[in-house]
Amino acid sequence: MKEKNSFEKAIIKEQIKLDCGEYLHECQVAFKTFGKLNKKKTNAILICHALTGDQFCTGKNPVTKKNGWWNILVGPGKVIDTNIFFVVCTNVLGGCMGTTGPSSINPKTKKPYGLEFPVITIGDMVNVQNKLIEKLGIEKLFAVVGGSMGGMQALEWASKYSNRINSVIPIATSYRHSAQNIAFHEIGRQAIMADPNWKKGNYYSKKNLPKRGLAVARMIAHITYLSEFALQRKFGRNLQNSKFFSFGFDTDFQIESYLKHQGISFVERFDANSYLYITKAMDYFDLSIKKGGLKKVFSEKKLKYCFFSFSSDWLFPTSETKTILKALKSINAKSSFMEINTDKGHDAFLLDEPEFHLGLKKFITGQIKEIKL
Repeated sequence: MKEKNSFEKAIIKEQIKLDCGEYLHECQVAFKTFGKLNKKKTNAILICHALTGDQFCTGKNPVTKKNGWWNILVGPGKVIDTNIFFVVCTNVLGGCMGTTGPSSINPKTKKPYGLEFPVITIGDMVNVQNKLIEKLGIEKLFAVVGGSMGGMQALEWASKYSNRINSVIPIATSYRHSAQNIAFHEIGRQAIMADPNWKKGNYYSKKNLPKRGLAVARMIAHITYLSEFALQRKFGRNLQNSKFFSFGFDTDFQIESYLKHQGISFVERFDANSYLYITKAMDYFDLSIKKGGLKKVFSEKKLKYCFFSFSSDWLFPTSETKTILKALKSINAKSSFMEINTDKGHDAFLLDEPEFHLGLKKFITGQIKEIKL
């Protein structure tokens, strides 16, 4: 297969049954590939994005005009080396960057779905990814890699399609969403739905979009991505534009300005309804409630696991990863684990963390030798 650098779309025409019981009769998947698929088709890596990510994990994002969200790790000569691997990154089901979601046209009404789009799960996202991988003619993936919600997808792959992957690399993630995480998501959803421009999800034909609500949701979420120490180190109580308090409700502190910037820039690239659907999918995720629990979920002993967590990540703390590791140990699964000591919080998996990058590179290199690409 020739190297592909353009934004690609695939149409899955077969009927897809969703976990909610409803069906999608046709689904479009937006994805991007990097590198070349070898003749044996053994060098494909699927990278799964986090909540507000997209298929542009590296290179230039045509929407934001910025480097891809994992540009630091993926590319020629990098840890996930596209001179060696054929990288596939998809926009998830329910997304707003080309994959079928609430902003897509409902074939029945010829209008955007809005809230008529069926509620989805992480399992549904992975089911669609699997169909794309089949469509690409790849029988077995070298690895599935993802951080945060991407890590949930990686774990779902291990649970559902373990015979189709050699290794799984879940990063800064968990086997389920905690009550605290659900609470933060619900506040964000309520902020969106309280925006008068939301119009019960039917805002696509309107001039004014629910930008304020979505911006507030982003601001709330962004606090959870950083550690308290990182916020204090970066901003402290520094004032933005003056040496004195305004004694009003304008922006006084640098942290206020930072959060407002995060909210404003986010609404230019993300759909409010997609935010509702994807956060709900994360909240529903819980592999431990499946029959037999985690021991049964991760029953494929040939599959190799490599977990990474970050010491200051309070969104997905290391204790959650250790719960998975305990289940894997009980079935003698092949697993490795690194906790990275950092003060950067949950977002550390997206940042320059040399110890994390070195550990990931060692695992991948070891798998290359074992599989003999």
